[in-house]
Amino acid sequence: MLSSQAPATTLLDMSESSPPSSAPGAAPPSPALFFDTLSGYQRSAAVRAAIELDVFTAVAAGGRTPADVARATGAAERGVRILCDYLTVVGLLTKTGGGYGLTTDSAAFLDRRSPAYAGAAASFMLSDTLTTGFARLTDAVRRGGTALDADGTVAPDHPVWVNFARAMAPMMAMPAELLARLVDADAARPIRVLDIAAGHGLFGLAFARRNPNARVVATDWPAVLEVATETADRFGVGDRFGTIPGDAFGVDFGIGYDVILLSNFLHHFDAAGCKTLLRKVRAALKPGGRVAILEFVPNPDRVSPPPSATFALVMLATTPAGDAYTFDEYDAMLRAAGFARSELHPLPPTMEQVVIGYA
Repeated sequence: MLSSQAPATTLLDMSESSPPSSAPGAAPPSPALFFDTLSGYQRSAAVRAAIELDVFTAVAAGGRTPADVARATGAAERGVRILCDYLTVVGLLTKTGGGYGLTTDSAAFLDRRSPAYAGAAASFMLSDTLTTGFARLTDAVRRGGTALDADGTVAPDHPVWVNFARAMAPMMAMPAELLARLVDADAARPIRVLDIAAGHGLFGLAFARRNPNARVVATDWPAVLEVATETADRFGVGDRFGTIPGDAFGVDFGIGYDVILLSNFLHHFDAAGCKTLLRKVRAALKPGGRVAILEFVPNPDRVSPPPSATFALVMLATTPAGDAYTFDEYDAMLRAAGFARSELHPLPPTMEQVVIGYA
């Protein structure tokens, strides 16, 4: 008896013929990207394990074989072999004749002895707060905002920001220096800088370190400002560093600033919230003052460049209404807040760009 249902299509069937819409000579469909994406958690777990065991530092110190790395890390040789082979496959280690080595990237960012060591970022980027937001992404898509507690990561005094301030600081040193060079090129004239949502404090402190006539005020939650104050003292500029603890939307900034910094902050809010804060920023600036907004800025198509375009998903997972805004959107917000004009500046080699608004 013939079945009334159409026969099932198998992956083999699909691979042997191109879909009707494919151009002549196009590659047949493949599930490789789909399965590679589904297993993405394995990659982050492997990197976290390698950081926690200090595998990259062990290799940098001369540990070439699994036995060498196992002795240095205190892990099982079998475990080390499998982990290091995996890291080689994904491009974070090299392997020649049974011996492992570091890539240029892993030598710069994953050897704990490197001044650019960024391994601490894993504690923030793989924190329970962020991973739970993505574990509940289906709910976030249905809602159009985070499925975490009502305010997500923008909840008042959220503890994740202390973790952020300590874990992400090493990665922010270079962008902070580049931003200060862009905004205060001569680094000689007296300048007052307000660093909003300062976190680790590096962005404002970069101005103070370069310019002996710069005075910096940072605002953030009290526990986060403790981290920034520690950094200012370590840099030897604590006498030119002040703080305003509290919610950026609620505290009194004061007036008379030459430069106000909004580094990786506006993306947490909807356009209306951004405009509200920018009006407050405009009122705190001197005539002719500037606001410098460091952000992931996607192109108008909202799908390029990839690091900036995909950042919107982080905001969907972790905030009620945050987004990755285009330059045109920032320009409109700034004009609505009373700024005369704005410019977009790339900040290579970082993935972010700087929007400068002129009062």
